[in-house]
Amino acid sequence: MPNPGMYRGDRRRKEDQRKAKQEAKKARKAERRETGTSGPEIADQAEVGSLEIVEFVWFSPSKGRTLTTPNKAAPMVDGIDDWMLLSEPRAEG
Repeated sequence: MPNPGMYRGDRRRKEDQRKAKQEAKKARKAERRETGTSGPEIADQAEVGSLEIVEFVWFSPSKGRTLTTPNKAAPMVDGIDDWMLLSEPRAEG
């Protein structure tokens, strides 16, 4: 049977860590409020949207094959000339 004192200490340690984390979070929020800056989560989301990958997906019914290209020009593959455009990048706006 495990020692109950160890379990109690472990619970206290975890609770202290949780409280310290919350205090740090409150301090960051107060600092941002005073300086008027936004949190990192807002800035990170703006950067992710600007790095969107542009892909066009093409399908060849005769070969049962798909291929992606960075532009709207049909892929140039020997022996396959029946490419159909399956999907385009999302329209922004």
